[in-house]
Amino acid sequence: MTMNRPQGIALPGQVVLVFQGGGALGAYQLGVYQAIHELGIQVDWVIGTSIGAINAALIAGNPPERRFQRMAEFWNLVSDRARLTMLPALPGLDKAFARWMTFGGGIAGFFQPNPASWLGPLAPLGVDRASYYLIEPLRNTLLSFVDFDLLNKVCPRLTVGAVNARTGAMRYFDSRDERLRVEHIMSSGALPPAFPAVRIDGEPYWDGGIYSNTPIEVVLDDKPRKSSVIFSVHLWNPAGTEPENLWQIWERQKDIQYASRTDSHIARQQQIHRLRHVVRELVKRLPEAERGTSEVQELAAWGCQTTMRLIKLPAPRLDGDDPLKDIDFTPAGTAARQRAGYEAAMRAIAAHPWDTPLDPIEGLAVSSADDDVVPEGRT
Repeated sequence: MTMNRPQGIALPGQVVLVFQGGGALGAYQLGVYQAIHELGIQVDWVIGTSIGAINAALIAGNPPERRFQRMAEFWNLVSDRARLTMLPALPGLDKAFARWMTFGGGIAGFFQPNPASWLGPLAPLGVDRASYYLIEPLRNTLLSFVDFDLLNKVCPRLTVGAVNARTGAMRYFDSRDERLRVEHIMSSGALPPAFPAVRIDGEPYWDGGIYSNTPIEVVLDDKPRKSSVIFSVHLWNPAGTEPENLWQIWERQKDIQYASRTDSHIARQQQIHRLRHVVRELVKRLPEAERGTSEVQELAAWGCQTTMRLIKLPAPRLDGDDPLKDIDFTPAGTAARQRAGYEAAMRAIAAHPWDTPLDPIEGLAVSSADDDVVPEGRT
């Protein structure tokens, strides 16, 4: 299928979005997609975990002209309860009060308290009922916001990650390989103990973020591999200032945990892709008669000539961020993160990192929206 790219943005290979999980921080992904949508960039594959899986489904399950609109409507819905609980006469207390309302009453269209949890932590409720909240509201929201027939047409391809609560094995559900249902999206966001496991084919699944919250390897290990431009949207910051109190320590712990060792994973993938290119170059140096043997062809299959352009879009730390930032569904909070995502994506795209020459022996180049960028038309 031929994609119509906007003039001046020549993207080499398939365009992939990779979305982390992070609750309310997912509004940053809305801003990133807003920029991509406005620039007319066609997305070929969306990969998500937790809130990233929900945002990914909203993209894959709607026609191109309605994707951003439906994402924005979803975020307006989940921030509506917070809007109704604002206390403008008490500066600083509005966000705190909204959070307590979230703890006590849930989020409209997303989750609601589970009365069974009041029986105590030892009540034998079963893995698919033992939780503080129920996510049936999310089921109804997804069914109304996502066209699952369209989602399963494989363009854009959708992949969501979940972990088997019984075996501990990570699994990626892929619309290229099977028909995805609302349960697949819900399972990817079923973060325990807040939410119950979701059963798929009899097996209980939890939020994939507790195993791998940044599923970049799904693209880099795909078979067959394709040259790609990958927008990797990071909601958590592994690097930060030294914490000085328990409140700050809690925030740093969550940032480090859910960043999922992204940098080390990328470094390892760079090594692997370099080796694949080395194999390709070594095979070229063999006599033609040797290259034709089955033994050499089997070894040559480990090589490749694809190039991967990974563009990191790390969410900045905003004023007022704290350990509960991932449940800050206030309109002000989601709007600030959307704006930050939009600006970061615009900066990264303006830099055209895919135009930077790449050493033929290297298979994976990494750039970041944090890099020094001079936008087009400025000096």
